[in-house]
Amino acid sequence: MTIATIILAAGGSTRLGGEPKQLLTKDGTTLVRHMAEAALSLQTGPVLVVLGANQDRILSELTDLPVYIPINPDWREGLASSLRVGLNRLCDEPVDAFLVVLTDQPYVTAELLQQLISTQQHTGRGIIACRYGEFGHLGVPALFDIRYRSEFMNLSGDTGARKLIQQYANDCTEIPFPLAAIDLDTWQDVDAWRGTQRIKHIDQDGE
Repeated sequence: MTIATIILAAGGSTRLGGEPKQLLTKDGTTLVRHMAEAALSLQTGPVLVVLGANQDRILSELTDLPVYIPINPDWREGLASSLRVGLNRLCDEPVDAFLVVLTDQPYVTAELLQQLISTQQHTGRGIIACRYGEFGHLGVPALFDIRYRSEFMNLSGDTGARKLIQQYANDCTEIPFPLAAIDLDTWQDVDAWRGTQRIKHIDQDGE
């Protein structure tokens, strides 16, 4: 089974004052590179990183990796435009399914992505999504059977995978991932995350 990964990294990080969240670092690695390396480690199919805003700065983090880098000139339209760009690039690739991944969820790992794939193989469902905590919503990272490609192509604005997860709930299985709720939209989010990281490092060092 061939599974592509579409990493959405085209946004302008407006709530960070335009500072690219894709270039925030975790353990010395930028988030966009962290996600690309995690996806590549799966070795399940092509990895696409959709760029738009700040593309020149972000591109330098990816040039030595075997990933496709389609550019979304309409990134201001929102998530749907980046999904369309990524899926258009997949037209010539014989894939069975695709993962949709963001760059601002710092706790996403290759192990989590593999869990999505393994769950799909076990259940046969067309959509596998992450549950954001016990009472949270379902969202990305998520895996979609390729038959949902046309549905994504019809999305518009800042509508993303969550709409289709809700629309086709009867074809969806979930896995728990409470840390998915931690994303980095604002500097307050970033500061809280970095504070948690500092505490984690102190605990590991035994100080």
